[in-house]
Amino acid sequence: MKKIGIMTTGGDCSGLNTVIQRIYRGATLRGWHVIGILDGTDGLCTTPPRVIEFDNETLPIECARMAGSFLHNGHAQALNFETAAETGRLNDFNKQLRKSLNELKLDAIILIGGNGSISLAWRNREIYSGLQLICIPKTIDMDIPLTDKTIGFNTAVQQLTSFCDQLMLTARSHHRWFVVQTMGRECGQLALNAGIAIGATAILIPEIKFNVDSMIAHIKNAPRDYGIILVSEGISLRGHSGKPADIISRKLTASGIVNRTAFPEHTQRVGDTTAADRILAARFADCALNAIANNETYVMTAVNNCECKTVSLADFFAAGYVSADPNIPDLQTSDAYVSPDDPLLDIATDMGIYIGETK
Repeated sequence: MKKIGIMTTGGDCSGLNTVIQRIYRGATLRGWHVIGILDGTDGLCTTPPRVIEFDNETLPIECARMAGSFLHNGHAQALNFETAAETGRLNDFNKQLRKSLNELKLDAIILIGGNGSISLAWRNREIYSGLQLICIPKTIDMDIPLTDKTIGFNTAVQQLTSFCDQLMLTARSHHRWFVVQTMGRECGQLALNAGIAIGATAILIPEIKFNVDSMIAHIKNAPRDYGIILVSEGISLRGHSGKPADIISRKLTASGIVNRTAFPEHTQRVGDTTAADRILAARFADCALNAIANNETYVMTAVNNCECKTVSLADFFAAGYVSADPNIPDLQTSDAYVSPDDPLLDIATDMGIYIGETK
């Protein structure tokens, strides 16, 4: 009988509980033993490691739709790769992780994380030697290479869309524009997808150069005097500091455009998991369990062209735009961004949305 550990790391998102529950269900049908590791790597840094045993009542299926992680993703004082590096304890931290994994006598560990967590797992793969490491991609940012979908993204787009739908009503009532700042870090997928969904008048993302004066002219020539301007948190304007939405708002005000700013912030990371994310969670859970059964290791589940399969972590890391992590010395993270040939860019232009200087 195989013994499987599940761990969620990095930022939370909707869909984590769904994939945890589906992994547990599929594993028990195979006759495997499943435990959950609490608070990510911090749970492996105590003696004994902080784990829970799963049964049918631990995470009832009716609760699996809920946002957040039943296993938690850490806390402000949690010991992880970043805090260990900051305090000069990285070597001891790595040794402790390895020691705890040995004590747990796991055959495999399923790590559900974002691009930072998966990059860390690959770059520190010796920690997981002797057991199977299977990664499942989750993030609202959709910045993970080699997969068309990540758990949590669809729900985040829905949450942002619902937020903007309500703003559009008050915008219409007061002949007003709203500048909405989205999450997404350096990737504009969340803003781009939600912007298409709501019919935004302008979408500003980090990957596409834009001209503020051109955007203002576009807004002034719009067929209505209200609407939404979506601004991804990762954009930058030379010579300006502060929140991007506030900067754009001031520019609009200076040109005579009545506007307000709005910050949905962490509401984008919550909400009942959409059906699409639940289905994706089930597919990734099944794919991860099949990988364990097939004795695969150092792999990530991925969906490409509607096919769900595993890709090697080496390929995942090499496929992205590798950049230095600002918080962990010598660490590099593999990132994915909005491609210049993403069809949504053309769709935005064809629908009369200002998307930047794409042509």
